[in-house]
Amino acid sequence: MDFFPSYLRQKRGVLAFFALCAGVYALVFALFRLPWKAVAYPTILCLLLGGAFLAADYRRALLRHRTLTALAKLPAELMDPLPPADTGVERDYQALVQTLRDQLDQFRGAAQTSAADMKMYCTLWVHQIKTPIAAMHLRLQSEDTDLSRQLTEELVRVEQYVDMVLAYFRLESGSGDYVFREYDLDAIVRAAIRRFAPQFIRKKIKLEYEPVHVRVLTDEKWLCFVLEQLLSNALKYTPSGSISITLEEPMTLCVRDTGIGIAPEDLPRIFELGYTGFNGRTDKRASGIGLYLCQRICRNLSHGITAASEPGKGTVIRLRLDRTPLTAE
Repeated sequence: MDFFPSYLRQKRGVLAFFALCAGVYALVFALFRLPWKAVAYPTILCLLLGGAFLAADYRRALLRHRTLTALAKLPAELMDPLPPADTGVERDYQALVQTLRDQLDQFRGAAQTSAADMKMYCTLWVHQIKTPIAAMHLRLQSEDTDLSRQLTEELVRVEQYVDMVLAYFRLESGSGDYVFREYDLDAIVRAAIRRFAPQFIRKKIKLEYEPVHVRVLTDEKWLCFVLEQLLSNALKYTPSGSISITLEEPMTLCVRDTGIGIAPEDLPRIFELGYTGFNGRTDKRASGIGLYLCQRICRNLSHGITAASEPGKGTVIRLRLDRTPLTAE
């Protein structure tokens, strides 16, 4: 019924003209002093015919309204065909809509081409940059000095940023690069710890970790990426103290540090893309993409991720790893 008032407003000019004609018609008949029946019968007949015409026109307009409403809920590619135009104005509007759709198709095609080119370039760059990174790792492994250890740490950070770029493009492309199996959680945690072992040693950060002896249904590569991001953040914002990795019930892996913590006003937004907060503005190296990627990956893995923190006392990130186990059919 919401359409009926708007329909009456649209037809108010026709209705007003009809009422004016009926008034003139009745006035002329009255001036000639005709019997009231001679005036009433033609007037009633005109009202009935006008009402029938109005009802038929309203039904046709309502059907067109429902068709257009249903089309509006579809993507632009599926909006064909539009209802046939009854008037020249409607044909003009349909021509305008078609012109806009053609321009939208052109813009969309150009945007897809640009995105594909950017993805291809970044993917090529990522694979090319891995070669000099590997060469620098080999060169630094032959030395054991404070400088070589610092350079190795920075090189690991560069490699991590490269992995973040690659992970971002893989997530944006929606590729199904997942292999779900039951993995040994300790093996995944050890692989993430091993990458940052030099930083633990150089910064003299105590690592508290005891094997949890559980298996988890996940993707090994992506979960390891998430753990590496969490350990990287913990090391970055923990100038001294310890980082612990524990397992809580139900099947929740906790990465807890004794670092500077997160401001209460920043905590609800730390998983937003590009958000760095107070700590990020202090540390110019913060990109605001690491935790965003972690949240997206955890969502794709059907894992939960939450954060709790208190400024000056540290942060704990919880990964909820339990999910419905796979069953063979």
